Amino acid sequence: MVFVTGATGILGRIIVLELLKRGKNVRASKRPGSNLNEVRHSYSFYTENPDDFFNKIEWVNVDFDDIDSLTDALKGVNEVYHCAAKVSFHPKDEKEMYHTNIKGTENLLFACEGSEVKKFLHVSSVAVLDSFNEKGELDEESDFNPKLEHSAYAISKHLSEMEAWRASAEGLNVVIINPGMIVGSGNWSQSSGELFSTFEDNSFTFAGGSAYVDVRDVAKTAIELMDNNIFGERFIIVAENNKYADLAKQVRTRLGLKEARILTRSQLNIGKLANTLFGWLIPKLRMATESNIEAISSFNTISNHKVREKLNYEFIPVKESIDFHLNNYINDKKLKK
Repeated sequence: MVFVTGATGILGRIIVLELLKRGKNVRASKRPGSNLNEVRHSYSFYTENPDDFFNKIEWVNVDFDDIDSLTDALKGVNEVYHCAAKVSFHPKDEKEMYHTNIKGTENLLFACEGSEVKKFLHVSSVAVLDSFNEKGELDEESDFNPKLEHSAYAISKHLSEMEAWRASAEGLNVVIINPGMIVGSGNWSQSSGELFSTFEDNSFTFAGGSAYVDVRDVAKTAIELMDNNIFGERFIIVAENNKYADLAKQVRTRLGLKEARILTRSQLNIGKLANTLFGWLIPKLRMATESNIEAISSFNTISNHKVREKLNYEFIPVKESIDFHLNNYINDKKLKK
């Protein structure tokens, strides 16, 4: 039995589907209020028989603050894919994010100690990568630098990684993956699922860029690493490095919208000043923090060499990925009208 946490999220649901396609028995965690019909619907984008796969899932409500709840969820489980996490760059979510991402991981690994779990995959993020290699790229050796300014999200993912490495040192077979910005279908209003609505709703974008990857590639590489028993290592999972403006243009052109205006760092710094003066009054201004401005203004090259070489893997081109998922986004919008 395989246990997947965060199974209603944009990545967790596709890891579940990919495991089912490979004949695995899957137990999946959810919250009591999770919208399973939305997950079922999103499977129609990835397979011709979504109901057949969806009906094979054993759903369980899990409280990550309750060790007994986690222990029950792990009964008969020998593999865990830990995808559950809070993703936010808003200061109001910091406390919840630290608790969910760090304490939740710590409790899950504690519950694994007395279980039958032999393999554990932890989903981290490229946000934890800092130091550049001799090529000027970020890679798997790019250690987190606590002296630099970081978002609360990056700090929470770094500390949750530390929990996973601790379990690895104590004998659990652990592999960590660090995906870039995940492009997927469904879950349109949460975390990376907001990618398309963000580009649609905002007539501006930013000078920087990020590393992107199709959700199907993240799921497949994660499972291949586990199936090949590759442990005690981390792997960056990205397809390409792209400018925000280029993706905004692709999305907005397809939606029949005018090209987005690029906000400069100096304009963003005005927003930071406004946050200092009026952030208490205007909640949106609170997003104008130093770490957020740095993130959206910079464009670092992140290497995918290690995973491509290890698994002989070829990623879906980002343009092709955007086209596929944007089409699903458009069709879902039509259904709601």
